[in-house]
Order: sequence, then structure tokens, then C-alpha cells
Amino acid sequence: MEKRQYGNTGMEVSVLGFGGAEIGRGVSEQEVERLLHSALDAGLNVIDTAECYGDSEELIGKVLGGRRDDFYLFTKCGHASGLEGGDWNPSMLESSIDRSLKRLKTDYVDVIHLHSCSEEVLRQGGVIEVLQKAKQAGKTRFIGYSGDSRDAAYAIQTGVFDSFETSVNIADQEALELTIPKAKEKGMGIIAKRPIANAAWTYDSLDEKAYPYVYWKRLGELKYDFLTQELKQAVQTALRFTLSVPGVDTAIVGTNKPNRWQENAALLAEGPLPSEVFEQIRARWQEVAKPDWQGQV
Repeated sequence: MEKRQYGNTGMEVSVLGFGGAEIGRGVSEQEVERLLHSALDAGLNVIDTAECYGDSEELIGKVLGGRRDDFYLFTKCGHASGLEGGDWNPSMLESSIDRSLKRLKTDYVDVIHLHSCSEEVLRQGGVIEVLQKAKQAGKTRFIGYSGDSRDAAYAIQTGVFDSFETSVNIADQEALELTIPKAKEKGMGIIAKRPIANAAWTYDSLDEKAYPYVYWKRLGELKYDFLTQELKQAVQTALRFTLSVPGVDTAIVGTNKPNRWQENAALLAEGPLPSEVFEQIRARWQEVAKPDWQGQV
């Protein structure tokens, strides 16, 4: 598994990471244990989770407690934490961080990200101060921002964050111009979330409230030729596109299926897309994308 330097953090991360959202939704401890241990054995070294991902943190803590030195552990705080006082109350955030460490059965994480925090809240300063204090206390090695569009642009502008997580894929390319180049200039580690666009093209139809709906609708207009290929090939092209974006260090794919991480990793054996294929996808986006096709939070 190829590894890349994660900004100026000194971490060398696997280009394919693991997103912990799906394992937090009714997946057994035994299944998670099999999934994560086999992925770590195959070269995974980045696991990304969040307090709001159901049982994800707790399960990761239970099944990987004895392998803490084998991977980099990222979590998020703020969004949908569900405590009285609101998502961005500083005391709530402090409690959220402590709860995450307890569930993850660790004294520290490698990065804590603010989870989709608005520019308005960032400008007040309190949430940033909470993360800085957590870093000073040794609860996290680095601090980061997870989010998109103008809020993310402001977060990068502050210069206080070490890490940046944002939506990047064939149906979500705003970040390629708006935020990723600026984050790279500042030496931030960059994570691509939703790197295969939730495989939204595989659905015949979707309700407007369905999670992949926005991408499904966009892809219906983009009509990329490669999406008519066999599913494995289409996923391979989509994933390689995301990891060909200059500045992206790792892409996190979520799954609850044992061996799926290894299957996705195998799709990356050929490395980045040929430049002409990458540019064709970019050109199609620039031709079709509408002004309101912003990064999906």
C-alpha cells in the first residue's frame, strides 16, 4: 500500500484510509474486529471516526485497543454531539473530546477535527481554543477542520489547523480550486472524504432525502462515459481520480463488509490516473457543473 506524507505532521499515511461511519450502525463487534484487523494487516494505517457515528468509536476502542501503535487515529467533535448547550458550546466540546478518548480506549488521538463548523462559529474563537488546549494537554497530537465550501476556506485561512478533511470525488470538485491548493500551501495534511461519491451512479432512482441523492442527481447530468463500465472498473476510476488530485494525501472509504477495504486497496495498484483521463473528468465537470454544486457537508 502506497504511503504519502501527511502535510507537515510527520505522519506517513496509507493512501487508502478507513472511514468509521458505517460500522457504527448495527455492525457486530466480531465483524468489526475481523474487518479492521485484516485491513491493518494489509497495510491500512489511517482510521477516521467521530462521536456522532453511532457505536463507531466504542467498537474501534474495543477491537483495536492492543494495536494502538499500528495506526493513526482521527476523530471529530462538535457536529450532532447531542448535548445540551448546542454543538459548539466550548464546555460541551471539552466533554466530547474526553468521551471520545474513553470510548476509543486511548490517552490520545493523532488528530481531532472540528466537524463541519461554520465560519461564524470559527470567528468567535472558542471552538479553536478548545482544540488548542486539548493539544497542549496531550489529548491530540494535531488539530484539524472537517468541512467544505466557504466555511472550509475560512478555516484554512486562519492558519491554526494541521489537518483538513473535505469532500472530493467525481461529483464534488469545488475543493480542487477553492480549498485544497490553499491547504496544501499551508502544509496541512489533506483527507478526501466520500472519495467514490457514495457510488451514487449504481442506483436506478433515489428519494430526495436519501444520503447519495445529490451526487446521484449530479452524475445524471455529468454522464461520465466510464460509469457505464463494469462496476469494479467504474469504482476504480472514481477512486483513482480522487487520489490523483494534487494535495490529497489519503482517501477514507467506509464499509461494514470484511475484506472490502482490501478489495478497494487492490484497485489502486496502478497508481494515479493517467493525466489525460484525469483532465477529461475535470473538463466534463467544468463544462456541466452549476454554481450551486458546492461541496457536500
